[in-house]
Amino acid sequence: MGLLKQKICLLGTFAVGKTSLVERFVNERFDEKYLTTVGISVSQKLMPPIQSRHNGRTVQYMFLIWDIAGLEKFDPMVINYFRGASGALAVADLTRPETIGRLEPICKKFMSVNPHAALVTIGNKLDLFKDDDATHSGLKKLASAYSSEVMLTSAKSGHGIEAAFNLLSHRIDASNE
Repeated sequence: MGLLKQKICLLGTFAVGKTSLVERFVNERFDEKYLTTVGISVSQKLMPPIQSRHNGRTVQYMFLIWDIAGLEKFDPMVINYFRGASGALAVADLTRPETIGRLEPICKKFMSVNPHAALVTIGNKLDLFKDDDATHSGLKKLASAYSSEVMLTSAKSGHGIEAAFNLLSHRIDASNE
């Protein structure tokens, strides 16, 4: 079994919960206090082994997770942060549907730098979300543009986070075919 390091980026605008998702996933904790990411923060987590779809061998990924500060505008430096990524979680805040539309140009820029990267679309803050068809539709439309799946998560409760990263792991394996 081989251990493969994979760079993963969290994409999204200011305050969609990227840092909280990483904290919950990597350290299994949630903090009510909001801390703004300045620049980038890199964490790592060993993923469970998976059976590779293209060669049948067992592979295990070490995710190097790049939490990039809210991308309200593109700083040329952001392109450098994206380089070499195998995948990304594109994160929108379910309680602020406008963050879905703002995510599209970020995903487009990310995919222009990493055209073979795997992408999973995340609707975060499920614990605060009042179900809304327009929001679901917006997420599905964004995900469809990048052949991505939609996952609903809550950094506060932990709902869906492990599944989202595991899905990304499988998508990365499939993109390596």
